[in-house]
Amino acid sequence: MSTDPSRRAPSGPTSPPEPVPAAVQQTVRELVEVSPVLVALGERFTAAGHEVHLVGGSVRDALLAAGTGRLLPTGDLDLTTDARPEQTLEVLRGWASSTWNTGIAFGTVGAEVRGERVEITTFRADRYDRESRNPEVAWGTSLTDDLARRDFTVNAMAVSLGPDRTVTDPFGGLGDLLARRLRTPGRAVDSFADDPLRMLRAVRFVAQLELTPDDEVVEAMTALAPELGRITAERVQHEFSRTLLNDAPGPALDLFVSTGLADVVLPELAALRMEIDEHHQHKDVYVHSLTVLDQAIALEKAAAQAGEDVESPDLVLRLAALLHDIGKPATRRHEPRGRVSFHHHEVVGAKLVRKRLLALKYPKDVVEAVSRLTFLHLRFHGYGSGEWTDSAVRRYVTDAGDLLPRLHKLVRSDCTTRNRRRAAALSATYDSLEQRITELSKLEDLARVRPDLDGNRIMELLDIPPGREVGEAWRFLKDLRLERGPLEPEEAEAELLAWWRARG
Repeated sequence: MSTDPSRRAPSGPTSPPEPVPAAVQQTVRELVEVSPVLVALGERFTAAGHEVHLVGGSVRDALLAAGTGRLLPTGDLDLTTDARPEQTLEVLRGWASSTWNTGIAFGTVGAEVRGERVEITTFRADRYDRESRNPEVAWGTSLTDDLARRDFTVNAMAVSLGPDRTVTDPFGGLGDLLARRLRTPGRAVDSFADDPLRMLRAVRFVAQLELTPDDEVVEAMTALAPELGRITAERVQHEFSRTLLNDAPGPALDLFVSTGLADVVLPELAALRMEIDEHHQHKDVYVHSLTVLDQAIALEKAAAQAGEDVESPDLVLRLAALLHDIGKPATRRHEPRGRVSFHHHEVVGAKLVRKRLLALKYPKDVVEAVSRLTFLHLRFHGYGSGEWTDSAVRRYVTDAGDLLPRLHKLVRSDCTTRNRRRAAALSATYDSLEQRITELSKLEDLARVRPDLDGNRIMELLDIPPGREVGEAWRFLKDLRLERGPLEPEEAEAELLAWWRARG
């Protein structure tokens, strides 16, 4: 194998593969040997007369870690072996603390050893049924056969856990890793036709590993994008979310949109690339949305580094930042003098967010949170220069609820103007609003605004049983509380009785 990044490895296995440089061999040997579990596994399989290799992402990440002082990544470790599943179970018997065989039909045995989880899969040389996407499981006869079915060359490398710790790289994965290049072991169209989800994995690797897909991969993704529609929503959602949770997902999202994958599973994102004519100019909404996402990630990470109690990476915030303007294409109107309006795009956008995220099988709490942030993201722009009453500030906080810290980040990120004076003014205005919230919070518990009278007192005063009317009275008192702040019990009772009499 050559380490020259400019050299393109062949699209099929080499025979025999070129040797991996000795320095790389030694680096990987050291990284493997920091794991007593891997060392012991190698010894047990070797004693039983079997090969066993660390394979896939674990090898890739170990090579990326080489020279950085980082240890082999923790988490599930993927191994491959010439042992059949029943032989693997025999090797593990009496040594692993537990084993499971939920994937045994596909040759995979899971085990927990000394607190670490491993998955050990028999060499495979599968072929795919391209109608159902289910692989026709076939045991392979060699490690190279097994690596040939992997998704990308950077995942088609293996390290022997036998005494020699040999690195096997028949498709030039190390060279691609050094060149930050994304290729498939065989023809890209065949790989993606076998499993269209691999196209979304390509998108994720652009974000996660900062790889650049080669022309053949991009062309195959573009040609086969409609095939992504055969993949279940759950699998699509999982890969898309993993992409968003990286530090810089922008280039990956560009690939997602430009190849047509977004048209299949998230068409609202692609629709943000609205045409702008010479007479009706407005900000490029698609570019704006990616910028908002980048800025939201920066604020999220800064808050985490400052020790704030925030989720990071924050999927809800990132989805909201990316999708907050998806109501704009449906609400765009051309106005006189070349102006363009997007009236109520936050209302339309909130509905579109809910519909799309539900279709992608996101959890309901995520759907509702992203939808509410989308609905609220424009509210601040009515604040002006501080004209809001205390009542308006209370309603802003109450409507945001526990999403308020995320709403702060989303609103601040939504400022993408290049006009420094305008950007500074918007930031100062939002500083003012946050200060108002802080000051009011010292006087009132804004996070849990409730009526000044509870349900029992309402029923006692109005002499009514539990039911709809109690709920209506409770909402009246809450609105009164938001409007006027905390009231003395006597004043709240008087207002409630006056409201009740006015109802007849």
